[in-house]
Amino acid sequence: MKIVMLARNADLYSHRRLKEVAESRGHTFDIVNTLHCYMNITSRRPSVYYNGEKMTGYDAIIPRIGASITFYGMAVLRQFEMMGVYPLNESVAIGRSRDKLRSMQLLARDGVGLPVTAFAYDPKRAEDIIRMTGGPPVVIKLLEGTQGIGVVLAETMQSAKSVIEAFRGAKVHIMAQEFIREAGGTDIRALVVGGKVVATMKRSGKAGEFRSNLHRGGAAETVRITPVERATAVQAAKTMGLNVCGVDMLRSNHGPVVMEVNSSPGLEGVEKATGKDVAGRIIDLLEANAERARAKRVKSKTRGQG
Repeated sequence: MKIVMLARNADLYSHRRLKEVAESRGHTFDIVNTLHCYMNITSRRPSVYYNGEKMTGYDAIIPRIGASITFYGMAVLRQFEMMGVYPLNESVAIGRSRDKLRSMQLLARDGVGLPVTAFAYDPKRAEDIIRMTGGPPVVIKLLEGTQGIGVVLAETMQSAKSVIEAFRGAKVHIMAQEFIREAGGTDIRALVVGGKVVATMKRSGKAGEFRSNLHRGGAAETVRITPVERATAVQAAKTMGLNVCGVDMLRSNHGPVVMEVNSSPGLEGVEKATGKDVAGRIIDLLEANAERARAKRVKSKTRGQG
């Protein structure tokens, strides 16, 4: 099988692990810088070029698209999809998960546990949306934030209003969420691959930090999750349409609540905390599904020729 990964940094642990596992099984594995790809958008003959060469013969693509280049990255991924290359995660599913507000609306529609979340365009509604969450305290998030960046805990009504007004003054969209105090600065990340939870870890924030992201100095350890937490993670992945994702949950007094569904989860923290071969499970998924997709394309071509 010939696999291509869209990634700007080939040296990241996650990218090296996926490449090592794939090549150990005899697959060809190329990592290309997403921003160096360019496209020929021609009727019935879509193509992608990289370093002056036309990219052909790929069976599967692994999109590891950074949040800051979502728009261009999804355009490149769509082009590969139109070429019949099997995507680990489809562009439309990544788009759902990257839009924090849309993802919350879809999860709420499907009955997935969530913190109370409020959204308004007008900063004059600040007090209304803060009270809607049961706060203060209240968590205020940039809709475009990632890795804990653009997430603020406001302890008082005045500080919450000031943060909301400042963000809106900068013309950025925010949402306000219920503060789950009982989580104690920890969260659960469940790695879902092919509709199954394959590894779980508990992440704890450093002293004085309510955010538990490993990028912000948090620590990780293996954890057993409840059947309800497992079902919540699987449903969240299904709602987003993601084959592979990290589902971040808090343990609240009213059950697990989903904070985010990450379409490009890092593998280092969870593999080192749990000892699980998550990269291997991802390549298993590609092997099974890319082969089916190829067989379907061949069958469709044969039928068309008949």
